[in-house]
Amino acid sequence: MKSRRQFLTKTPIGLMGVAATLRAQDAPAPPPGAPPTFGSAPATGPAVSAQTFAESEKLMQVTLTPTQRDVAAASWPSAMAPLAARRVGPHALALPDALAPASVWNPAQAVHASIPARDRFLRSAGPVGALPAHDEDIAYAPVTSLSRWIESRALTSERLTRLYLDRIHRFDPRLRAFITVTADHALARARQADAEIAAGHYRGPLHGMPYGVKDLLDTAGIRTTWGAEPLRDRVPVADAAVVARLDAAGAVLLGKLSLGALALNDVWFGGQTMNPWLPQEGASGSSAGPGAATAAALVAFSVGSETGGSIVSPSMRCGVTGLRPTYGRVARTGAMTLCWSLDKLGPMTRSVEDAMLVLAAITGPDAGDVASVPSHLDFTAGAAVKGLKVGYVPAWMNEDPATDVDRAALAMLKSLGLVPTEVALPDWPYDTLDVILFAEAAAAFEEWVSRGLVDQLKMQVPDAWPNTFRQSRFLSAVDLVQADRLRRQVALEMARVMAEVDLLLVPSLRDDMLTISNQTGHPSLTLRTGFVSVDQARSDWAPDPAHPLPRFDPPRQVPHGVTLIGRLFDEGTIAQVGMAMERAAGVASRRPAEF
Repeated sequence: MKSRRQFLTKTPIGLMGVAATLRAQDAPAPPPGAPPTFGSAPATGPAVSAQTFAESEKLMQVTLTPTQRDVAAASWPSAMAPLAARRVGPHALALPDALAPASVWNPAQAVHASIPARDRFLRSAGPVGALPAHDEDIAYAPVTSLSRWIESRALTSERLTRLYLDRIHRFDPRLRAFITVTADHALARARQADAEIAAGHYRGPLHGMPYGVKDLLDTAGIRTTWGAEPLRDRVPVADAAVVARLDAAGAVLLGKLSLGALALNDVWFGGQTMNPWLPQEGASGSSAGPGAATAAALVAFSVGSETGGSIVSPSMRCGVTGLRPTYGRVARTGAMTLCWSLDKLGPMTRSVEDAMLVLAAITGPDAGDVASVPSHLDFTAGAAVKGLKVGYVPAWMNEDPATDVDRAALAMLKSLGLVPTEVALPDWPYDTLDVILFAEAAAAFEEWVSRGLVDQLKMQVPDAWPNTFRQSRFLSAVDLVQADRLRRQVALEMARVMAEVDLLLVPSLRDDMLTISNQTGHPSLTLRTGFVSVDQARSDWAPDPAHPLPRFDPPRQVPHGVTLIGRLFDEGTIAQVGMAMERAAGVASRRPAEF
């Protein structure tokens, strides 16, 4: 008699299904001690036919013979349909939103990467000069300066908070960057900060600092909407881990910032968030509100999130600094889940050092996020960068989406003493890794689809989440596993590249690297180093001939940011290089003219 393993490996799958169906329907009960077998469950689910499989083959891009279709159709009700019992049938079970998958992605462990072995954080030394006479100059000052003025009591947190609240009142109706403004809460927190500082209890550089967070981070007693119509009145009972850490640092929450609904692009239930540098176009997303509010000095700093480009893209378009930390460094407890193995939270600021000041406050694991891990943060502001090897892909620097600003950045790094080093990555189908994103996102929002909640979202175009979530039901589970295996292979390739250099310089919106680095968990820093001309507004959405984007004659000057990719958990190196680039470029102090 064949063993079960021999039976499974040598028997054609179709015949096995037929045999299983016959056993389930006609065979007597097995004798005591007989093991369970595949395909012997009671038949369930709707009827399927050979034609069902013939049509499904188009989605799966596989081909069965007519006989194989017949066998598959006959066996499906007892072999495969019962596997949907968790979702439908008498044993249906809804999974809690906070429940993460059993499989956890750990990028450093996956490639046996070495990570910084010590904690060291040295910020720039003061003084930072006298407090400006004009409120606008104060509003646009970086946290590095604002914190010194507050620490020395040249500026109070209450004055700074009122200044930002006034700017929100004047400018946000055009930008639509805030979903909820927490004026009373902010003023109470600011007065508390001033009292603590006056009493000699200074908590650090974020004490008294007004900020905003993307509205997918829970805030106790303050609505958290995810930018989505069904949740416009949702009020959590507890703070997200990041919000709690900023609270402990003494920061002052001004409000909740916009995101494209369920973290896609820049359209939410209140409209589209606009770019302060070019108000005729969206701010890009999904961290649209953090990008716009930070660029227009409605906040001192903000916190955004990224799954596949949601910090990088709005930072580049709005001309701010965006730091996407290593996956696992910052706990996501209390944040909306789009993709468990890709979501990351990070600072969006007006200077590189500001981003590191915020990262230092929010870094660290939390029991509510099984993917968060202990890590060290090694950063010295103004440290020498001469001799560091900066990798780049030559072809990428000479084709779209690279610009003259990207090429100038490479020359700038060489002038700063870094060593440009050519690197190469295999020509692999990196876009197929999106199977992981789409499958996890569809799982996270399964209830939204089944209950029709996604039908309430404003954007129902083919490239919006509602359509993607529905389509993702038809992705292959086999392809998901293969994509996960490819992910590990890509991670090993990135480990090889990062062993050759200290960091990478890449065009910010290079799709290959956005996908690769998000999947492998590497940190990135996007910062403005120049300006480009555009003769048409830009959009995150697929072109719609019925609604053409505005054109400009003459072309408009807008900021352009470049992106540095660091080794796993080595945000310190890319920040040190970013600070050197920021000084050399000399454009960080330029402001959007209309705000």
